Amino acid sequence: MFSSMQHRKNNDPPLTVDMAPLIDVVFILLIFFLVTATFVRETGIEVNRPQATAATSIDQQAMRISITVNGTIFTDGSAVDLDTLHNKINTFVASHPSSPIIVIPDQDTRAQRVVEVMDAAKLAGAEHVAIATEKKG
Repeated sequence: MFSSMQHRKNNDPPLTVDMAPLIDVVFILLIFFLVTATFVRETGIEVNRPQATAATSIDQQAMRISITVNGTIFTDGSAVDLDTLHNKINTFVASHPSSPIIVIPDQDTRAQRVVEVMDAAKLAGAEHVAIATEKKG
């Protein structure tokens, strides 16, 4: 009467699971998800955008600049002044010449501040400057 444990001989190597194929599959899945994922660069501040009936979608590669109700300018998650904004836009335009600059003002932001930001973008060499709105309806 032999039990199932006695079928192995003493000189056989112990049974192991080969992990290499499993690791390969995990890396392939990781690469798949990284390639198919879309990353959106946010400005770092939430604003109540004004509404417009003729709003359209804009390219994801665009630089986004938010303006709060009190006139603070945000881009890439941090508050900036107009000089720093000019330098950041200049750097962005140098690496993405055909991508637009999107100004995202709060609906109660003073028009003068929006004009200053748009002027800074144009002076930094941006060809396409747009104002973000919410689509009405």
